[in-house]
Amino acid sequence: MGDAGADQGMTRMAVRAGRAFDGREPMPAGALVLCADGRIVGVEPAAVPVPEGWPVADYPGATVLPGMIDCHVHLCGDSRNGALDRLPGYSDDELDQVIGAALRAQLAAGVTTVRDLGDRRWAVLAWRDRVATGTAGFPAPAIVASGPPVTTRGGHCWHMGGEASQPRELRAAVHERAERGADIVKVMASGGMMTAGTDVLACQYSLDLLRIVVDEAHACGLPVTAHAHGLPAVIQAADAGADGIEHCSCLTERGIDQPAELLKRLAANRTIVCPTMGIAPGAAPPPAVLAMQQRTGTTWAARQAMTGALHQAGVTVVSGVDAGISSGKPHGILALAIADLIAGGIPAPGALATTTSLAAGACGLGDRKGSLRAGYDADLVLVDGDPLTDIAALRAVRAVYLGGRAIQP
Repeated sequence: MGDAGADQGMTRMAVRAGRAFDGREPMPAGALVLCADGRIVGVEPAAVPVPEGWPVADYPGATVLPGMIDCHVHLCGDSRNGALDRLPGYSDDELDQVIGAALRAQLAAGVTTVRDLGDRRWAVLAWRDRVATGTAGFPAPAIVASGPPVTTRGGHCWHMGGEASQPRELRAAVHERAERGADIVKVMASGGMMTAGTDVLACQYSLDLLRIVVDEAHACGLPVTAHAHGLPAVIQAADAGADGIEHCSCLTERGIDQPAELLKRLAANRTIVCPTMGIAPGAAPPPAVLAMQQRTGTTWAARQAMTGALHQAGVTVVSGVDAGISSGKPHGILALAIADLIAGGIPAPGALATTTSLAAGACGLGDRKGSLRAGYDADLVLVDGDPLTDIAALRAVRAVYLGGRAIQP
């Protein structure tokens, strides 16, 4: 990647590409994106002359789009099998090393914002603040963070430190997140495949307890997203009024079951669903995942089709990988999650929106990220080729800009 605009006195930069996607739809005439003081100040067709005195970086064969957003990561995960089980044994320095490596891998893949939905010892919140104040020590994606997920005693991801089972404990857990400045509350509504002894098909909380989490969070001004694999947990999350559902697998003993009435409710309630697609090529499923697939008869093709059904029903779908939890879910493969959505039947512009404008809205950043629009942060990614006709182009990252400056991930 180049270092356009590296002059310390330079606050203006123009980026021109032969193709463009503005976060919602293609721009047939390409784009000239004018950036000043970290913000986009103008977006014109590529053929428009560059204003006098503005340095320009030209990418005639590339596509420019807003910096991508991964809506479901675990920066504490080292992208190897057993990543979450290792968390309790990390020292603070080791945890920092894992998080730093994760941020670099995400940025190299064109991801300029991540939503972390489960850390250990509030480490990611500390990193969020360092990135925001420019003290991270290297260019890094912006971070939206939940802190440790709220879970039952011995429940899914209990080793992250968010165990709470009784009403008083649940209210205290929510208030702790609010006091520490978390951006969102994550709650484990079902068991998970990466935690031994939990059941992905079963609910972890009663509906009344889940409602306590949601109501308390809303009273604190925080949204709630619920981890839910089993169909009963997805229904329960909808009943409790969760703002978002992670995975939303709708798993049953007979495979994936997406009742039409449930999809209609999710769409009407504007529930944000992150189906956590994307898997590294050739990666063997961890034993627990393989056991779930065998138990339910679920295939990856069925999960792809699940995303298409959500989109067809009008549900707001955003993209996230569940990055960092295993070798099949490493940091930096968000492009593969977008490809899965297209394979499931979501048109390319809609699939790209799940990682740009729609993702920004899910992160509470819809007024400043995810769009090529004046006033928005000048976070850009340029890829060789046209992802609207060949989604594989999304993996050919040519350049990344943070705040209008070309960076070297």
